[in-house]
Amino acid sequence: MENQASVKAPKVVTVTLNPALDLTGSLDSFSAGMVNLVDKGSLHPAGKGVNVAKVLADLGAQVTVTGLLGADNQEPFCQLFERINAQDCFVRVKGASRINVKLVENTGRVSDINFPGVAVSQEDITRFEITLFELAKSHDVFVIAGSLPIGISPELCAQWIEQLQAKGKRVLFDSSKAALAAGLAVSPWLVKPNDEELAEWAGQELTAEAEIIASAESLAQQGITNVVVSLGAKGVMWLNQEGWLRSQPPKMNIVSTVGAGDTLVAGMCWGHVNQWSKKEILRFSTALSALAVAQVGVGVEDINDVMKMANKIEVSAIEATSTPPHYVTC
Repeated sequence: MENQASVKAPKVVTVTLNPALDLTGSLDSFSAGMVNLVDKGSLHPAGKGVNVAKVLADLGAQVTVTGLLGADNQEPFCQLFERINAQDCFVRVKGASRINVKLVENTGRVSDINFPGVAVSQEDITRFEITLFELAKSHDVFVIAGSLPIGISPELCAQWIEQLQAKGKRVLFDSSKAALAAGLAVSPWLVKPNDEELAEWAGQELTAEAEIIASAESLAQQGITNVVVSLGAKGVMWLNQEGWLRSQPPKMNIVSTVGAGDTLVAGMCWGHVNQWSKKEILRFSTALSALAVAQVGVGVEDINDVMKMANKIEVSAIEATSTPPHYVTC
């Protein structure tokens, strides 16, 4: 794995269509329907794509952020983008970006209360499309992550993925529910469902590892080059043209799982743009994600801790359950 200081700053665009201000509170335990006292709290800019951008910037990437941002409460986002030296290409829309509440218990369990985002007009969509495809003239890697605001259909988001890839761009896609299903149908270059999201897409419970493998292989069969399945404390499973690999992190002292999946995506992206080997990428991204659950907030506090953790990540091959899939490469 290359020394971080010697790596040039690769360019990445992160797309967050439904950003949020995360109101995160820590408490001993959460009781539904009762008065709950929070020990400490914070309010910070988030949304999956914004989280990915924060981690990539900490690693040394030259990040451009775009999407649709509520004009009424944009200041915390502007401050973040300036602090991480990200190029701000967000399209401002009327209204305020949503506020999501995340209650983190001392066991590490997180209860999410996610509010709807701003309502997006056709004019907003047109302005965003102009921005997106202008960026495609000078960027090759796009991370599209998170949920969709009112006014943007899953099919429209999938269309953008398809158009970017038709231009030879690599799209890393991380979403859920209908947006994930529509996106998977157009075969992004990399997808990162967790085991629950994969099960929802498959329409059945995936309780055994063989079932997870079979469902991921069906995605690869339809032309998705990299299928990455996050399994929480059980690690990460990754299928591409080199076959299956699985990583296992050591047991961590869980403070909060918020942003761990976004951190994993950022690690996968960073490894790819720096052309590391598959094992190096998987160890590094798993290490990033493992450390993310041991801290509050998203970001890389000390790259040396990440490199030490990467050396502790166990990586092993997995036997496929089907014939090798047909891959489509950009």
